Amino acid sequence: MTRLATIATCNLNQWAMDFQGNLKRIQQSIVEAKEKGARYRVGPELEITGYSCEDHFLEPDTFQHSWEVVAELIASGVTEGMLVDVGLPILHRSVSYNCRCLICDRHIVLLRPKLFLADDGNYRESRWFRAWKRRSVLEQYKLPEVIVNITGQTTCPFGEAVIEVEDTSLAVETCEELFTVDSPHIKYVLNGVEILANGSGSHHHLRKLDQRLSLIRGATSKGGGVYLYSNQLGCDGGRLYFDGCACICVNGELVAQGSQFSLETEVEVIVGVVDLDEVTSHRVALASLGVQAAEMEDITRITLAGFYLCSSLDNSVVNTVPSQPIQVRIHHPMEEIALGPACWLWDYLRRSGASGFFLPLSGGADSSSTAAIVGSMCQLLCRAVQKGSISVLEDIRRVCGEPHDSKYVPTDARELASRIFHTCFMGTKNSSKDTRERSKVLAKDIGAYHLDIHLDIVVDAMVKLFCLVFGEDKEPRFKVYGGSETENLALQNIQARIRMVIAYFFAQMLPFIRGRKGGALLVLGSANVDEGLRGYLTKYDCSSADINPIGGISKVDLKAFLSFAAKPLEENGLGYASLKSVTEAPPTAELEPITASYTQTDEADMGMTYEELTWYGRLRKLSRCGPVSMFCKLSKVWKHLSYTQVADKVSFLFIYMKSGSNIFQVKFFFRMYSINRHKMTTLTPSYHAENYSPEDNRYDLRPFLYNIRWQWQFSKIDQLVQKWQFTQSNTNRKE
Repeated sequence: MTRLATIATCNLNQWAMDFQGNLKRIQQSIVEAKEKGARYRVGPELEITGYSCEDHFLEPDTFQHSWEVVAELIASGVTEGMLVDVGLPILHRSVSYNCRCLICDRHIVLLRPKLFLADDGNYRESRWFRAWKRRSVLEQYKLPEVIVNITGQTTCPFGEAVIEVEDTSLAVETCEELFTVDSPHIKYVLNGVEILANGSGSHHHLRKLDQRLSLIRGATSKGGGVYLYSNQLGCDGGRLYFDGCACICVNGELVAQGSQFSLETEVEVIVGVVDLDEVTSHRVALASLGVQAAEMEDITRITLAGFYLCSSLDNSVVNTVPSQPIQVRIHHPMEEIALGPACWLWDYLRRSGASGFFLPLSGGADSSSTAAIVGSMCQLLCRAVQKGSISVLEDIRRVCGEPHDSKYVPTDARELASRIFHTCFMGTKNSSKDTRERSKVLAKDIGAYHLDIHLDIVVDAMVKLFCLVFGEDKEPRFKVYGGSETENLALQNIQARIRMVIAYFFAQMLPFIRGRKGGALLVLGSANVDEGLRGYLTKYDCSSADINPIGGISKVDLKAFLSFAAKPLEENGLGYASLKSVTEAPPTAELEPITASYTQTDEADMGMTYEELTWYGRLRKLSRCGPVSMFCKLSKVWKHLSYTQVADKVSFLFIYMKSGSNIFQVKFFFRMYSINRHKMTTLTPSYHAENYSPEDNRYDLRPFLYNIRWQWQFSKIDQLVQKWQFTQSNTNRKE
């Protein structure tokens, strides 16, 4: 007899601490899974609370409300006739655990605590939870009164166990346990478990999905089995975007895959029909598996008497075909940039109560990238409406300030952008006609409500105030007019900071000016990850905003994204042809006067190229290099340079003057990094997309007051330079 099991996983767009909304989405996913014939449903990690509650997990109320949601689930009847697996925090003997709760009918079968916590990168789970260490022990958990009153059940098992039903067995993991070296699923497979499930809270960053899917496929390719993966999808209240991609894998082959980025629905249920006899066949053929399984220590088992996961042999089953292997879908990195931050922006906007976005649009690469991402968001929204998404249409009407009985439907992405996206070119006498024109044309391409203003009157007023206090003879001058470095930098910074003040003033007033009711506009930032790393930004300038969709993306990737976004829609681009001129222009802040002999550029100001910054960022964060080890690695990579050039410790002024001479040097990077590290404490909350992000709040935890001389480390570099120059004096390396 063929054992065909219909099983379900899901992507849920949960929201931290939104117990009512989270309950509704969980219920909907269970109902949809039932309607599609599933007998088992797994949901994301901590789906009842939302993953990103952070220090709310230290509050007893959070645990109490979680049990109240479980009680509502059971009382509603959705768990009857089905095995339901939900994620929630549990207090057991005054210790908090990140748990899976398995419910069958009106009975809580098992509370399974997480065995290995995520504590690297963006994750700080051990701040709120403890890993379960008593793996061979099942304890009894005393259920709260709210559950007892509904079910009459007073206790349930707490710990690690395999669930035995009448026709198969299953076990669960939680997120990080898939990524650990000694993953629990290895032991489960060797114990004969056929169905493995993972409720996850895994966020997006560029080029990560392939790794995740490889681990999921690998979990069952060597030892056979069925693997269900569930994940959150969307922004649940923080910097991270959880990128869904719930899937089902059988014997190493993907048979069902959900979306990675989506605005169409908050609940996406993925169902598969799996042939468990294929699992048996796969395992029987693996002799080494049998040898290891015969030696494996048994895991505690919980039996669900009378519950069958597989369908009975009737006409419907005879005609049922198991889900077949599918082609894995992985987006190109440029598509990820177009889709991920766009979905994150929409979740943030619709949940914030704001009425749109305001972006200072300079016509440069960074602000143009941010604008293109908002344009992508509008395109995604219009496609969702065209596909019949009522929830998206209702959110659009609410954000646009439409009355409750409105019949408004956006005609296209440009028309929608004209209502919710506001851009402004904030020019001064130092701005060029080219950037002003690029800003205007791009705003028109996207459909944004665009303003073009001149800030000279405000800047001049600040300078006059300064002169009033300190005297006319102290009037600051730009360097090209004979001023000092201090004067030159101060005059640039005041322009930048005035733009931030104007941005917030206009963002608050524009809805009023346009006759709109509702909240203010969210101010968008557009500083890329490399500028944050180098500190090439003015503290409290336009890098200070409400949110920043590109703050975790490198300049190198953004330039490639602009080329992608300039392609026509027919070629899978975004259709913003004006971006081509942006990619061809050298990046510039346009804060200094343009003369016949001088034009300000970013890379000259920074003393390094953006490509070099990417090298520094990856080595500093991903390879965990200090100054000495970074010097050693770069000396091997940049062989066309002398050791002295790589380690050059010349002053900022000399580097600035020599900016065109291709000088790479580790000391300069670390000096400028440490001087500007304090700026990271004020970085705008940004979409996390790159693993070398310097975001100070939770991802890159380092001091912000350094001894910028790095005396010990730099002296070691000097010693290495002398040693290597001597030993390799007869080589072809340039000196």
